[in-house]
Amino acid sequence: MARPSPSSPPQIDISIGKLIAGLFGLLLIWGLVSSIYSVPVDSVAIVTRFGKHVRDADRGFNFKLPLGIEEATIVPTRRQMKMEFGFGTERSTNRYQTSDAREQQVEQNMVTGDLNAVLVQWVVQYNIRDAVDYLFNVNEPEETLRAASEAVMRSVIGDRTVDEVITVGKDEIEREALEKLRAIADAYEMGLVIDLVQLRYVTPPLEVQPSFNDVNKAQQEREQKINVAQREYETAVPRMKGTAQKLVSEAQGYQSKRVNEAQGDVAKFTALLAEYQRSPEITKRRIYLETLGEVLSGLGKKVILDESGANALPLLQLGGTSNQGASK
Repeated sequence: MARPSPSSPPQIDISIGKLIAGLFGLLLIWGLVSSIYSVPVDSVAIVTRFGKHVRDADRGFNFKLPLGIEEATIVPTRRQMKMEFGFGTERSTNRYQTSDAREQQVEQNMVTGDLNAVLVQWVVQYNIRDAVDYLFNVNEPEETLRAASEAVMRSVIGDRTVDEVITVGKDEIEREALEKLRAIADAYEMGLVIDLVQLRYVTPPLEVQPSFNDVNKAQQEREQKINVAQREYETAVPRMKGTAQKLVSEAQGYQSKRVNEAQGDVAKFTALLAEYQRSPEITKRRIYLETLGEVLSGLGKKVILDESGANALPLLQLGGTSNQGASK
C-alpha cells in the first residue's frame, strides 16, 4: 500500500486560504455596494443606526455604514400626493392613493343629517412635511390618514341636509373637512400637511336619482322665477320713484307759481287801492277802460256806427278777415 506524499497537506491549506480570501472579497464588495445609495430629487433619506435616527441625507449619491449597521429610508418630502375616496385612478404609483373596488363602494355611501343617502367621491391632497415624524411617530401614517379622512367626511356630511350636500354647501363642506383633517394630522404628529380636500362627485343613489332630478329642476325653476321677479322689481321701483319725484317736483313748482301769482295779485290790488284812495274818479275810469279793452279784444270783428248814420251796408266788409272795425 502506497503512502501519501508529503506535499499533499500544503495543497489543502492553499485551497482553504483561497476560499477565505474569496469570501472576504465578496464580503468587501457587498459592504461597498451596501454603503452607497442614491436619493431622488423629490425625496430625502432618513439614516438610522441600529434603528435610531442619526442624520438626514439630501438628493444625490450618499454613503452609510455597510452590513446593516446603518439603514437609509427614502421619504418623498417634495412630492405632491393624493388619496382618492369612492373611486380610483389606474396605475397609480402611491399604494395608499386608492382602495379596491369593494372598499370604494363602502367609502362613497354616506347618510346626511336629514337621513338621506348620497354618494360622495372626494380627493385629499397632501405632502410629507417632517420625514422623521412621518417614520417614527405613527405606525402606517398614510393608512391612518385614509381612515381619518373618511371619518371626517362622514361627520361633516352627517351635519348637513341633502340639499346642502348636493347643491349650495359644497364649498363649506370642503373647508370644514380640511380644517378638521389638519387638526387630526397635527394632533397625531404624523409629519403630514393637508393641502386640499375637494369634492369630486356628489349625487343621490341611482334608485332615487330621477326623483331628485325632478326636485332639483323645480328648485332651479323657482330660483329662476325669483331672479326674474327681482330684476323686474329692481327695474320698476326706481322708475316709479322717478315718476313720483317728478310729480312731487311739478306739484311744488305749481304751488310756488300759485303762491307767487297770489302774492302778485295782492300787491297789484294793494297798489290799485292806494291809487284809488288818492284819485277815486280817475282810477274808476282807468279800470273801466282797461276792462273794456280786455273784453272787446276777444269779440272778433267790430263795427261802430254813428247814431246819425242812415245805412250801414256800405260799411260792412263781408269778405274780409280783418278784426279791425270801421269807424266814422
